Amino acid sequence: MVVGAFPIAKLLYLGVRQLSKPIANRIKAGARRSEFFKNYICLPPAQIYHWIEMRTKMRIMGFRGATIKPLNEELAAELGAELLGEGIIFIIGTGCMVLEYSRQAANSRHKEEEQNETIISLQTQIAELAMTTETLDARLREMNRQLVSLPLPNQK
Repeated sequence: MVVGAFPIAKLLYLGVRQLSKPIANRIKAGARRSEFFKNYICLPPAQIYHWIEMRTKMRIMGFRGATIKPLNEELAAELGAELLGEGIIFIIGTGCMVLEYSRQAANSRHKEEEQNETIISLQTQIAELAMTTETLDARLREMNRQLVSLPLPNQK
């Protein structure tokens, strides 16, 4: 996505990002209030994220096989809500990029179709001019043949 080339596109992109943050915050607040949402949507990704993060840190520090304690429910709900909010912002940003890509692809397809139409038109004109040239060449040869066949006036 070429955002730097078009200031209006950059402005729209920033606008969409700014609009997606309140949406993500509202969903996070709803996730904190709803037990179902918290238990089945927020907690599992948060625990998995915590497990992967801690496992990676432990391996970097050289500890192998250390057991990782799960986060308590409150921290896991908070982390899950944050992950959900970031995921929503990421999905909205990805959607913007996909839409921009499809718009650019449609523009380039349209431009290519116009170029192909222009090329076909020019080829048709060239063919017509070639036919006109051949016709004129044939008429010129016929005129030359008629001139040669005319009797010459006597010179004295």
